[in-house]
Amino acid sequence: MANEDFFIIKASGDKVLFSEEKLRSSLKRSGADSKLISQILTLVKEELYDGITTKELYNRAYSFLRRKKPVYASKYKLKKAIYELGPTGFPFEKFLSSVLKYSGYKTEVGKTVVGKCVSHEIDVVAEKNGSIIIIECKFHGEQGRNCNVKIPLYIYSRYQDIKNTEDNSISNIREPDECWVATNTRFTKDAIIYGNCTGLYLLSWDYPKGNSIKDRIDRLGLYPITVSTLLTKREKQFLLSRDVVLCRQLLKDSFYLDHLGVSDTRKTKILKEVGSLCKF
Repeated sequence: MANEDFFIIKASGDKVLFSEEKLRSSLKRSGADSKLISQILTLVKEELYDGITTKELYNRAYSFLRRKKPVYASKYKLKKAIYELGPTGFPFEKFLSSVLKYSGYKTEVGKTVVGKCVSHEIDVVAEKNGSIIIIECKFHGEQGRNCNVKIPLYIYSRYQDIKNTEDNSISNIREPDECWVATNTRFTKDAIIYGNCTGLYLLSWDYPKGNSIKDRIDRLGLYPITVSTLLTKREKQFLLSRDVVLCRQLLKDSFYLDHLGVSDTRKTKILKEVGSLCKF
């Protein structure tokens, strides 16, 4: 066992190995420097007790980080913030559409496309450099629920039905060149094998390496408004209902905060927070 690893004793008496290195890595990804990370790890260790859960450990780390550096705390909770786009998958579809727009794609959400046998409602249709891409999104509101091989199997059959239609003009798009499957969680090994075999492009929280959802968000500064540590749950839901899904959009449409009755002082703090996340 590495020096940085230690055991958590569950209420059942079972020992669960917890890696300090994993916690250190997640804190580092938030932007925290080595000194701050060491301080947080020391504080977390001091509060360990028999029966503590891994989730509680990470929550404590988040709490310490939020007090020290709110912007880093927002980045640290990114994965959880994606889950908060629920409970339905529609905000996730709008979020993905918005991320692609800032990458140069023209996008449309919820478009009906006529296939050879039946019609299909496509979550996102994207176009860039003359290529048409249809994207199906699979949103999970709970951690631990991954996309198994049944998902790409089902979506590939829909893709083939659309490609084999005799009259694409009815759908007002030409035959698609690519099909993506996007999820906020992870794909199983078989799902990835099948996707690669059939030519589907799979996009998840951590796949493909270097160009995953997490990578795209960090690289472009396209954080969802749900990462904010200052906005309330009610305020976030209001903004999502107005199609404001990115922090970058809130900077442009800050008048929504006035509609919510946010005070000038608090509004300034919120815009400073989201501006820092967007690298402005």
